Amino acid sequence: MAPARTLAEALAADVLVLDGGLSNQLEAQGCDLRDELWSARLLVDGPEQIAAAHTAYVRAGARVLITAGYQAGFEAFARRGIGRAETARLIGRGVELARAAGEGAAEQVWVAGSVGPYGATLADGSEYRGRYGLTVAELERFHRPRIEALAAAAPDVLALETVPDTDEAEALLRAAEGCGVPVWLSYTIAGERTRAGQGLAEAFALAAGNDQVIAVGVNCCEPEDAGRAVEIAAGATGKPVVVYPNSGEEWDARARSWHGSGSFDPGRMRGWPAAGARLLGGCCRVGPDRIAALAAALRGPTSEPADG
Repeated sequence: MAPARTLAEALAADVLVLDGGLSNQLEAQGCDLRDELWSARLLVDGPEQIAAAHTAYVRAGARVLITAGYQAGFEAFARRGIGRAETARLIGRGVELARAAGEGAAEQVWVAGSVGPYGATLADGSEYRGRYGLTVAELERFHRPRIEALAAAAPDVLALETVPDTDEAEALLRAAEGCGVPVWLSYTIAGERTRAGQGLAEAFALAAGNDQVIAVGVNCCEPEDAGRAVEIAAGATGKPVVVYPNSGEEWDARARSWHGSGSFDPGRMRGWPAAGARLLGGCCRVGPDRIAALAAALRGPTSEPADG
């Protein structure tokens, strides 16, 4: 059943809980994600696992689910011998799985179609650097087919997420123009800059006058950087802010493993709505237990400062 309110209407009235990292939950369920398609591989040969992961987040209190399409580009599937028509069907399957997981919830659940950056489909970590050597027009041509396939599956919003620089943000916004689905724009950052080094006020300003953009924010970043980013995003655009940081652990790309202790603190995040955050969740290594803690924290007092 479709939600009675649009996500934009909901964000104008409420603070909503977003889900957490899909890949870590799939691994917790026993899935092997050592593949360049990452979690998107399970759209092909394990959709029931994706459905179970979405359901875990709904039970934890998530009101918005992000689809398993972060690395689901046409080129990436083509390297596996999967044609364009079948790829479009698989991208649509991601929306269907998330939609089905939310239908039995006591409250409305919205579906965000994941549109990851160009670097994600390369599976080499380049989304954390940006500046791929491609023009804005080339990036727009890359992203448009996936956006069209997702839009055809009718998610409630497109999550233009983990965007490392303003060139790719511009390309994504151009590619989404006219698709008939609202979007949010979320950068991956280091400190108060994009991964490519642009200031966040400049980066968010790209979306300031764009009515298709219903939220702006950050994801896949250190929790310590997210609070200040909320303030900058709200100040630069006047739009609702979406924020879903990582656990705070460090990824060792060479060893392909996580190290350190997490710093994801739902108590600290309680204060972020006062600065403009309307959609809060987690990214890498943030599982259903932490989303449940976040949902509980957001129901409590909101006296903590937004920075932190």
